[in-house]
Order: sequence, then C-alpha cells, then structure tokens
Amino acid sequence: MSSWADRAESLTPTRMRRVAVVAPEAALRAALVRVAEAGCVEFDRPGDAGREEHGEAARRLRALGAAPVPPVPAAEAAAPPVPAAEAAAPPVPAAEAAAPPRLAAVPPDLGALQRQGRADLLAGEAELDGLRAAAVRRGTTAALAGWCPAADVPRLGRLLAAAGASLVPLRGPRGIDPPTRLPDTGPVRRSLQPLVRTYGTVPYADVDPTWPAAVAYLVMFGLMFGDAGHGLLLLVGALLIRGGRPRRWPALHRAWPLLAGAGLTSMLAGIAYGEFFGPTGVLPALWLDPMDQPLRLLGWAVAFGAVLLALAYAGGIANRWREGGPGRALYAASGVAGAAVFLGLAGVIGGLALHTPVLTACGGLLGTAGLALAAIGLYTASGGGAGGALQTGVQLFDIVVRIGSNTVSFARLAAFGLTHAALGGIVWAGTTALAGAGPAAFAAAVVVFAAGNALTFALEALVAGVQALRLEFYELFSRVFDAEGRPFRPWHPPVQHGKPPARPPDAPGPPAPAPGSPASAPDSPVSAPDPPAPASRTSAPTRRAVVPVPPPRR
Repeated sequence: MSSWADRAESLTPTRMRRVAVVAPEAALRAALVRVAEAGCVEFDRPGDAGREEHGEAARRLRALGAAPVPPVPAAEAAAPPVPAAEAAAPPVPAAEAAAPPRLAAVPPDLGALQRQGRADLLAGEAELDGLRAAAVRRGTTAALAGWCPAADVPRLGRLLAAAGASLVPLRGPRGIDPPTRLPDTGPVRRSLQPLVRTYGTVPYADVDPTWPAAVAYLVMFGLMFGDAGHGLLLLVGALLIRGGRPRRWPALHRAWPLLAGAGLTSMLAGIAYGEFFGPTGVLPALWLDPMDQPLRLLGWAVAFGAVLLALAYAGGIANRWREGGPGRALYAASGVAGAAVFLGLAGVIGGLALHTPVLTACGGLLGTAGLALAAIGLYTASGGGAGGALQTGVQLFDIVVRIGSNTVSFARLAAFGLTHAALGGIVWAGTTALAGAGPAAFAAAVVVFAAGNALTFALEALVAGVQALRLEFYELFSRVFDAEGRPFRPWHPPVQHGKPPARPPDAPGPPAPAPGSPASAPDSPVSAPDPPAPASRTSAPTRRAVVPVPPPRR
C-alpha cells in the first residue's frame, strides 16, 4: 500500500505545511541562519517590501556600490551615521556590487565588510534585517510565518531547537494556496519539467502533468520528424551531451533525456514510414508511406489528436475536482460539461460518417447535456441578468468552436510529417540524379546528400519542436489548467562560517585609491592614523583612532 501511496504522491506537487519560526529576540539571528542553511522555508514577505532597504547593512551596501540613498524614515533618523572614512570608500565594480547574497554565520562588523568590499555579505545582512523587521513580536519573542515542505518539518525543527528556537505548525490561511514545488525524482524528470514550467507554474491543488505531457510531446515530435536516420542522429547527440559534450554549453547537459526520447520516437516513426535519410529504400514502410497515402495519415493525425484531447479533459476534471470539489468539476468548461460537449460532437460526427443514427442521436443528447451544464456554470459565474445571459451565449458558442478548431489543429502532425518526407524525397532525387553521371557528379551527389539532409534536419527539428510545443500549450494545457500557481522560492543564501576573508575568493578587488584622494585621506583632522602598512588587497584595514564627530546639519 505504501508503494501505491508513494506513486500517487509523486503525481502531485510536494505537500507543504504552514509553519512559524519562533525565537527569543536575542536568538532570532541564529535561528534565521539555521533556516538559511536548511533552505526549505519560504517566508512571507512584508507588505511594504521597501522598508528593509533602510537598515544599516543596506545603507552601507548602497554606499559601497555608489548608488543613491533614498530618504531615511523618521523612525530611523537616529541610527548611527556611517563614518566618513567608510562613506568615502571607493565603489566596487557593478558586477561585484550585484553579487549573490551570502550570510555570515556570526554577526559581522558591518564597517569592516564595507571597507573590505564584501558586497555579498552586506547583501545577506540586508536580507536578514528585512526578515527581522517583518517579524511579529510579542514581548521579547519574535515569529516569522512561511511555508515549508512537510517532509522537512521534523529536520528543521531539530535544527532550530539547537539554536534556542522552535518551529510551530500553523493552520493554512483560507483562500491562499501554498507555493508549488514539483517532485524532483531524478535527472529524467528534471529534464522534462521545463515542458510544463515554460507554460506556467502548476497550481498547488492540481495534478503534476510532467510525465503525460512529456510522452505526448515526444510522440507528436516523432510523428512530424519521422525519419530513422535523423532520429538516430538525435539519439547520438543526446548520448554525447550525457557524456559532457560540448563542454562550452553545460546548460544543455540536463536536456539529454528529452533529446534521447525525441530521437527514439523519430526513429520509430521513420521505421513506420520507411524513411532513412529520406526514401532511400533501406527500410520498408511498415505502416504507410506519407507521400503515397497523405489522406490516411491526415485522418490518423486528427484521430490521435482527439484521443489526446479526451485525456486532457480527464486531467481537467481531476484538477477541477481537487480545486473546488464536485460542483466545480461538473459545471466547468474544462470539466465534465466540456468533456460531454466534446464527446457528444465526436458521437455526432462518427454517427454521420458511419451512417449510424443511434450513435448520432446519443452524441446529440450528450452534447446538449454538456452545453446545459456549462451554461449553468457560466451564467452563475457571470452574476445573472440579461448581460449574464448574453455573455453565457457567447461563451457557449466559443466552447463549440474551440473544440472543433482544436481537434482540426492536430492535422499539422500529418502536414509537417508530409513536409519532412517531401524534403527528404527532393534531396534523394537530386542525389540519385547526380550519382550516375560520372566521378565528379558522384562527388557532387555526396555533397548534395549531406548538405540536403543537414538542412532538412535543422529546419524540421526546429519546426517539429515548436509545433509540438504549440499543440501541447494551446490544445492540451488550456484544458488541464484553469489557473496558475506560484513557485516555491525558499530563502537559501549560502552561509559562510568562520571569519570572512578580506575579499570574496571569486571577486576582483576594487582599484586601490590614488594617493591624495578622499578615500586615502584621514577621516577628519582629528584622526590619528597608525604607521602605514604594506599595500595588499588581502591585508587588514588600517586602524584609526576616530574621535566621534557630531552629525552634519540637515
């Protein structure tokens, strides 16, 4: 039973829990550092997201990047000013000032970080200040609410207990869905998830369609790119990418399972069509020849599209039920009502084509019932009245038209499969015409064969990939999804333990100030510098005995 439960859980987004990080004020920073190390909590951001921009770390970060500082609120006007020597520090390059935030495990000296040019650690402290400012306080206790994967709650609770804090489970707020994190169960699934993520974020209540969407995409691609030789090239390319080549494009290495699947489906379709780098005669047509039987291929393409639409309606019914219960699943245009209209139209068309009056009548009754259910749901959602009735009529007409146009749209599977076969036939005809005209012509035939197949491969791979994605997005996903979720973005800055070095290991240092410049001059006439130290980018800053200077007049 547990294996079935695990399989069912893998078809839905990761289950989230509403939690609160509760800690004494003195232990809040240590608790947040533990949360950052765990990287499994998405905190609620404050409503006025700009207020953390006025903390001391944020002000020093802006001074380090030479960015303009907005006016400081009155409540923070009494904050200690940045010493003149640190305010006059030379700005770091823009690339370094925009370095990813990094969090120090222990409270750092912000002035030392600014003098050392540690924009990453200052950015991490600015984020931490923003979270502390957003915490809800009661006496000396502070709390921050957010979302955490349910499987990570026990581990995070133990980490916080070691820091003198606690993790308190909360009830989820009504009307607010948790963020979505799709299960990550291996490299194959990771390579397929962009197919869904490019369309949008799966709502938390919906079923994760990664696997069925990937299968549908690969089959549609193979039908349009049906050539066993071209599919073999795709498969070889996928194996090379899996081996780490080309090294200059590491982002492609994760896509090798998707490319391998596209190569396999293209090879299978090529074997069915009898295509191997065109109609070379190497393979017999096991199913049909696209150039000889285009109408048969067209009919099968539309029938295959109708099956995919039926499966999309099944997924839409499941999602509408999970989103709003049986009522929403029954009356939604992408639920039972829409599926009944689709099946009814299919029955009517099938009955007319097969001259079966019973099938035609049953299809008409089913389609009428579906339109009635959809009308009830649409009229209720419109608010009623004459305007609502008019809007409902327009939407019902749109439902019928969309079902017909979406079904016919799958004819492009046959059209582009036929185009691929036609281009291969043209290349092969030119090759055979040149091959028997002498040695020079034979060499030209080899060039024509290689260049023609390369052009066909590149053009058709692009077209088939785009068209399969278009069919998936507009015809299928428009029924599976009725809303969009929001991705799970945990707070997970890298945590640096120990004393921070003078410079980040991978960041270039700012140019040394020229002698006599304001950055190299003493902070004020009353500051007494120590003897100069050797110039070094990693050496400690010069120590100064600074006499407090009153703040400048406003």
